[in-house]
Amino acid sequence: MIQTTKLASIAEIEGRLATVLQVLPALGGTGGVERGTVEIAQAVVESGGRALVASAGGLLEHDLKRVGAEHFTLPVDSKNPFVIWANVARLSELIQKQNVDVVHVRSRAPAWSAFFAARRTARPFVTTFHGTYNEGGWLKRRYNSIMTRGARVIAISGFIAGLVRQRYGIPSSVIRVIHRGVELERFDPAQVSAERVVALAKQWRLDDGLPVVMLPGRLTRWKGQTVFIEAIAKLNRSNIRCVLVGDDQGRTGYRSKLEGLIEKYDLSEIVRFVDHCNDMPAAFMLADLVVSASTDPEAFGRIVPEAQAMGRPVIVSNHGGARETVIEGETGWLTEPGNSGALADAIARVLALSEAARAQMAKKAIANVRENFSRQSMCTKTLEVYNEVLRLKMGA
Repeated sequence: MIQTTKLASIAEIEGRLATVLQVLPALGGTGGVERGTVEIAQAVVESGGRALVASAGGLLEHDLKRVGAEHFTLPVDSKNPFVIWANVARLSELIQKQNVDVVHVRSRAPAWSAFFAARRTARPFVTTFHGTYNEGGWLKRRYNSIMTRGARVIAISGFIAGLVRQRYGIPSSVIRVIHRGVELERFDPAQVSAERVVALAKQWRLDDGLPVVMLPGRLTRWKGQTVFIEAIAKLNRSNIRCVLVGDDQGRTGYRSKLEGLIEKYDLSEIVRFVDHCNDMPAAFMLADLVVSASTDPEAFGRIVPEAQAMGRPVIVSNHGGARETVIEGETGWLTEPGNSGALADAIARVLALSEAARAQMAKKAIANVRENFSRQSMCTKTLEVYNEVLRLKMGA
């Protein structure tokens, strides 16, 4: 049974519960920014508050309405300086008309508009630092720095919190580490039927009885698919199946390179591509092992706790936020980034585990996620940040 934690109550302002406005570029994707926005909007509504979202719109508008939030379509996805400046007035008007109490931003371009709108209307300003953000020069560094201007800066991992401190000199007293949350109702082994798993195995042409090693993640160089393929080649085993789950998103050249590596190592019967998967809980149930081989640090790396929530052992590159979700030797293993030999050794070690050892690891992995990385925990901690900045504004 999934353990739940009661959500924090949203603060009361002048006899009513607070109104929170989240601002992000658009709602067309299913990444951490978009998903997190919907989840926090739902938490605000469930706590008794009012949840507003300003974006350029997208498919997740329906999800927002379903959880009781309100969406306002504004061109906050634009990086044009003139549009950004015009959005200051648009957001200021929205804040005033809708009696917004807290402004929460999740991306840089709309953050510039929202920062000045919040300052103009004297509302608390909160940011969530979602990524590492490349820094090419002074101008880009200045552009990125808006994400550190919040009265509170939410970092999605300890790794990101350290980056905010080191790059921008933001004191720890301003930063709140709130890890991304796993939807435990969805990523629960007890909720995945055998029929779903069998259907996926047939769709992916997986042979019965052979262990499955999975690397989920879009096909892009820093996700480490080349390291993974080289590690599988070093194993020199034909009695396994390996699945790369993720779209190439137009990176056809990189996909061709991966296909060339598979051909070079004669792995065409072992390694296969799955462009997209709508049922990741069932996919994880198919896997005997889930690998995250990123060569660049992940800001958080959600596949790692999601796989653990399904009771699957994980192997993770030893850097970034992803390693914060693994208990070394108990729920998974950490390997040197980019080292295909070390990855091959770790894969061999996991595949050699006894059924009893796997069962014990599964139990610990599920407990680790439910205790530390649940969506409810993320939402509760975020509401506490809203209440904190509201208390600061009221001088409490």
